Order: sequence, then structure tokens, then C-alpha cells
Amino acid sequence: MDPSEIKQRIGRFRILVIGRANAGKTTILQRVCNTRDQPEIYNSKGEKIDLTGSRGVSCALSRCHKFTCPQRGLHDIDDEVVFPSNPGFIFHDSRGFEAGGVSEFDKVQTFIIERSKETKITKRLHTIWFCIPMDEACRSFTAAENKFFSQCDTGSIPVIVVFTKFDALYDVAYTQLKTEGKSRKDARKLAAKRAEETFANGPQLRFLKDVRKPPPCHVCLPNMDKDDANSGPLIERTAATLDDEVLKRLFVTTQQTNLEVCMKYAIER
Repeated sequence: MDPSEIKQRIGRFRILVIGRANAGKTTILQRVCNTRDQPEIYNSKGEKIDLTGSRGVSCALSRCHKFTCPQRGLHDIDDEVVFPSNPGFIFHDSRGFEAGGVSEFDKVQTFIIERSKETKITKRLHTIWFCIPMDEACRSFTAAENKFFSQCDTGSIPVIVVFTKFDALYDVAYTQLKTEGKSRKDARKLAAKRAEETFANGPQLRFLKDVRKPPPCHVCLPNMDKDDANSGPLIERTAATLDDEVLKRLFVTTQQTNLEVCMKYAIER
């Protein structure tokens, strides 16, 4: 089945994005869709939500969003987030999930279960990106995150854990290296490697290895706010976790930021 047939049969690749406010979710999605623009939001009926009639209440994939909607509380996880630069992706956002309440968890779990059982293949959920920020105030797992990884059954839908703002750990490593007597130049040079080594043996990965159903992989994304930010590792890991070859080809052909992934799977065919 060629890419045009796949897109005609399945439509678009659907991703649930979970994470706290200020986890950098919007920035990552912008990088994946190769844009700086804000997304368009559609309700479950396919009607575009008017974001211009605002009362000034922030409403977006994170509190960092610069566009607004009439009432933040009216957000629905079934709303479809689409970037005009790449409409082949549909994103769903679990806003408010960081609150850790039972209702928020139940909404996410119900959404995953219903979408996994959806009879229409065009409505099914294909992947989950779970974003966890690594800036200083947020390195520990929240109660909501603990509950998700300990109790939520995602079935055959793969979960990729995305450690966002990973460059915050570079600053920590830089300070450690300076304390150990390294020069500023050497500390800057060695900071990334030290941070990666420390993280590999840290509490976050130990926790994920011990949960009931460990996620198949994780990815660390630093400096996503920079002009030369690289979302390639997320694209590569996502493609690798997809067991269904048709879905994998849909994802690979939909993403537009990593030519190497396209070439790799074209050769493997």
C-alpha cells in the first residue's frame, strides 16, 4: 500500500499529548510540524473553535500559549489540535492533568480506552507522548504522573516519555563541574555529557523501569526553544515503537522534519 492509499484509508496520524502546564508541549509540537505559528482547534464535530472572541483567559497546550479562548475550563480532550503547516497530524491535549485529581485521570483513561476501541480507523489513537519537564522545580514525578504509569492501561497504544527542557540539567552539570575545579570552558564542554550520564542512573528512569507496564522508550529534548532545535530523536523513537507497518508508514510520511527517517524506512521496505 503506497502512502496515498494509506492516507486515504486512515486519514491523519493521531497523537495524545499528556503533560503539565509549562512542560514545553506546544514548542515541541511546533518543531515537529516545522512552524512557529499557533495551532487551530476543532471540536469533536469538526467545527473550528473561534479563538478571537476572547475574554482574556489563557487556553492552550500550556500556559505559555499566546492565543486565548472564551473559557479555559471548556476545553475537551476530544478537541483536535491541528497545525496548518502539517495538517497530517491531529493532536489531543490532556490539559489540567497535572492537577492529579480523580476526574482528570478518569478523563484521560476513558479517552484512551474509547479511542483504542474505535471502530472507525480514522478516529483511533495511534501514539501517546507523555511530556515531563526537567527544569529545577519539576523533576520529581507528580501524583498524576505516578498514577498514570502505575494504573492506566494504554493497551497496544505505545507511550513515549518525552523529557522536555532537558538543557536545564546541563546547567546543573555545569555547576557541578565548576565545583570540581573545571574551567568555565571545560565545564561548558562537558556539561551535556555529564548531565546525560547522571540522568541515565537517576530516579526518573528507575521509576519508569519499575512500573507495571514500562513505556517502550523515552527521549530527552534539550533547547527546543532554539531556532536550530532538533525534534529528530522524538520522530525516530516514535517510528520505532509502531508495530503496525501501515501506521509506521503513515507517521513517517506525515512528519516533514526528518528526511533520514523517511530514507531509512523507504530502504527497509
